Amino acid sequence: MNQIELFEEIDAPPEVVWSVLGELEEGAGRTAIERSIDAIPVVGTRVGSDRPAADGRIRFLEPEILIAEENRRLVRLDRVGVPFAFDSYHEFHLEPIDGGRRTRLLQRETARGALVPLLFDERRLEREFGERNRTIKERAESRARA
Repeated sequence: MNQIELFEEIDAPPEVVWSVLGELEEGAGRTAIERSIDAIPVVGTRVGSDRPAADGRIRFLEPEILIAEENRRLVRLDRVGVPFAFDSYHEFHLEPIDGGRRTRLLQRETARGALVPLLFDERRLEREFGERNRTIKERAESRARA
């Protein structure tokens, strides 16, 4: 099992951060999570995602939403091949801080399975998570100021 966690404190309430997570945008600036989450995630639904593989090729996944607690938590399962070959749980946790005026965002990925040593690229994921968290922060804070 491998796991990555990155935190970000955001000067916006959880409702605003949640809305940013759910955005579907057109254009090159979209992140994988923005392409794969509907505006209102529904537990048990599968959503399309085109995440790059470790070798740079695009592989098509159909992640399944496991938990969708509005303004609090979103968990999806990305699976490559058969169960337990490579199961990746991608989570967003939104914790209200400062009386709900701000949010502590946790983005976590936990990967399990026989193919983890081949497919889990920790450095790439840390870089992507950092970029994604900064994008979420910038958009949420901009929206909260407006």
